[in-house]
Amino acid sequence: MSNAAPFRVAVVVPSHNHWRAIPDMLDPLTRMGLPVWIIDDGSDGPVAAALTAMADPSRRIAVHRLPVNQGKGRAVKVGFQLAHAAGFSHVLQIDADGQHSMAVIETLVKRAQQYPGALISGRPIYDHTIPTGRKIGRWITHLWVFFETLSLRITDSMCGLRVYPLAPVLALLHTTPVGDRMDFDTDIMVRLFWRGVAPLFVPVQVTYPQGNHSNFRLWRDNWAISVLHTRLVLTLLWRWPAILRNRPPPLEVVGTDRPPAHWSGLAERGVVLGLRIAMTTLRWLGRRTCFALMVPVTGYFFLSSRPQRQASMAFLRRVHPLQGNQRSPTWRDGLRHFLAYTRRGIDLFSAWNGDIPPSALWVENPDALRSLTESPKGAVLVVSHLGNVELSRALMPSAWRRRLTVLVHTIHAQQFNRLLGEVQPEAISRFLQVTEIGPETAILLRERVEQGEWIAIAGDRTPVSAAGQRVGWFPFLGDPAPFPQGPWILASLLECPVYLFFCRREGEHWRLMVEHFSDRVILPRTSRRQALEQLQARFVARLERECLVDPLQWGNFFDFWAFSEGEK
Repeated sequence: MSNAAPFRVAVVVPSHNHWRAIPDMLDPLTRMGLPVWIIDDGSDGPVAAALTAMADPSRRIAVHRLPVNQGKGRAVKVGFQLAHAAGFSHVLQIDADGQHSMAVIETLVKRAQQYPGALISGRPIYDHTIPTGRKIGRWITHLWVFFETLSLRITDSMCGLRVYPLAPVLALLHTTPVGDRMDFDTDIMVRLFWRGVAPLFVPVQVTYPQGNHSNFRLWRDNWAISVLHTRLVLTLLWRWPAILRNRPPPLEVVGTDRPPAHWSGLAERGVVLGLRIAMTTLRWLGRRTCFALMVPVTGYFFLSSRPQRQASMAFLRRVHPLQGNQRSPTWRDGLRHFLAYTRRGIDLFSAWNGDIPPSALWVENPDALRSLTESPKGAVLVVSHLGNVELSRALMPSAWRRRLTVLVHTIHAQQFNRLLGEVQPEAISRFLQVTEIGPETAILLRERVEQGEWIAIAGDRTPVSAAGQRVGWFPFLGDPAPFPQGPWILASLLECPVYLFFCRREGEHWRLMVEHFSDRVILPRTSRRQALEQLQARFVARLERECLVDPLQWGNFFDFWAFSEGEK
């Protein structure tokens, strides 16, 4: 039987000279039956009187006044003590400035009830009202926090809308000093993370109200925040083994360490957030500085992402002897593999941002490319996760991009593409998300091909569903591996030419290989299986040759040679 305290939430609203937005905040809270403590942090006389007038025992609204201003952090800590003394297990903290949408409150409370040991926080979604200086300052803090936690999981450490689990919070405050002013939000979140309290973020709309005044004091609070990050970094350097040992597991995998078998179930950890950091850094500091800053982040994911690290090392162990390399790959090779993937993402965003000129793309076989682009016919382009073929799309003429439809898979691609669209909307304008190509999708694609368009599809990712049904097994780097039949079946349905696309990084240039594969794919009824196997075997052999040229450009970080038990 569990000895955990029953789940009870109280609301704490710290306020220093804010009162106009509070009445509108109280209505939804009291309708939910949540008791509220307004902590008046030494507000001036008229505001103090207005706050005191808000006390209403019938609605369970209380006002607790601090005689002098002691800072937001101190006010929230007082609220923690009041709630704990009254028998509450959690505190919902809401800043009094009215910036956060109250529509998300119910979701925050539900998430806290679902994960009572976690710190549930809003993740701000800003509109045009956010001051540029605040936006830049927040990103600087986020970058520091990524380093201080050796993690990308705290996506916002400054949001003033949170549900705290009181037991670990009070245990922390009993032993560790935590900032009392504007440094409080970041300080307590980082230190709770160090103690194993997992963060969970809920998107919340944030608007800076017109005429709203800020309690942020430019010099005093910036100095306090600078001291905070210095203190956290020094603590990290001193206690990093314990900090790594206590790092909380992701909430979605609590209680299990069994990795999913299929690539679509294995989230590419931190890719979207990591690239968001890279995108921001690129805008301000350029590609080289961005990569340098992402090296420790990549190192963290190499250490903490066991399934991806094992997949990388398994791949490199297959490649080394085929390259004539007699030594076994070491962790340094695996880290270089991860870093190459990081560089690939940075290069992609740089290309779409216009920082890489089209002249950086070298075409190895211009005749094949000319045959494709000058023909009015449509085509199927079979690509792979070897190299950076997406970068070649960013650097090609816009007239060619308008002829290209890219088939993408799963929710991970959706998230990545949304971020890519923030850099360049054209980058995602020709994406079509699919899990399986059904009749409606096939008809749509046929119409596009008949209009002279190109359909790009990956030849090295097995289907998301029916994993064992539409694949063929072929020798690849020494052992049989599953490859999808979908690209070749699609090409036969579309009755159009097929080309292979590879784009390999070579120094500061990229070699684009466009290869004519077939004028048309024909799959006779009597020999359909044999025809498919011949096509797939040709593609697999070509992909293997490319892998051996530069294996670090392989971008599949999952067990490529295995399905889960029973699917083979």
